[in-house]
Amino acid sequence: MANVLISLVQLGTVDYATGLRLQRQLVDLRKEEKIGDVLVLLEHSPVITLGRNAKAANVIASPELLAQRGVEVFECDRGGDVTFHGPGQIVGYPIFDLRGFATPDGKRKTLGVIEFVRRLEEVLIRTCTDFAIPTKRVPGLTGVWTDAGSNDVQVGSRDAHVGTAASAVQRSEASQPAYAAEAKLAAIGVHISRFVTSHGFALNVNTDLSYFNLIVPCGITAKPVTSIQQELGKPLDLNAVAESISRNFGTVFSSQMLWVDTLDALLGRTVGVPLQRPDEVRRLHKEGDIRWA
Repeated sequence: MANVLISLVQLGTVDYATGLRLQRQLVDLRKEEKIGDVLVLLEHSPVITLGRNAKAANVIASPELLAQRGVEVFECDRGGDVTFHGPGQIVGYPIFDLRGFATPDGKRKTLGVIEFVRRLEEVLIRTCTDFAIPTKRVPGLTGVWTDAGSNDVQVGSRDAHVGTAASAVQRSEASQPAYAAEAKLAAIGVHISRFVTSHGFALNVNTDLSYFNLIVPCGITAKPVTSIQQELGKPLDLNAVAESISRNFGTVFSSQMLWVDTLDALLGRTVGVPLQRPDEVRRLHKEGDIRWA
């Protein structure tokens, strides 16, 4: 039976600066044990983010073109290189204390960085499966990739210890060999401080993929970026994808998922960040079913 409770808050579109501010507040509260584990799901207005290993040359668009398309640029402390966030993409920020998650074999009570990243990948692989999209891992590359073949590839022996920031999880991405049939559906980049995680994942659902032409995504030139919409030939309801993500977090992290209506409800007070969820975002309370995943 699940022994961890993860509160899930779904926000609307949030600019990246506000998202960073929110994460920092939640991380501080989690470190102080004033809140439990939290998963924030949101969309960002168009933004290019540069992780701690990012090369400036991987932003190939001019400042004038970025301004024309309304794209901001931010540096951040997650692992990885350059990526894009924008409308139609579900971004997830797990604010978890890894000391609350044991390893599968039970030998360690604290989940390691690589294991945490692999669990995020597993959540997203299962979510894509829910929508009939076969996906896989690729050796040496972090994230979730389309799988046109029949054999899944599992990341294993190429992984190395990445310390507290998880930066080396993606350090060799640009130098890996090409696989023509694979396209990236989800990117992952995390930061960990005193066992508490921040940043997380971005799943392309109905994302305008032309934005990725402004960058070299994750420093990888040999593989394209795709979306669920492109793979299925139709857009999806983001709420349906969010429900799938919630269920799969519950399964993969052996946790109960509690959907919380607002940040105020989560914290019991105002956190000082003016975020409001759009009215059209529904709750999952139906006829007494509070949807514990």
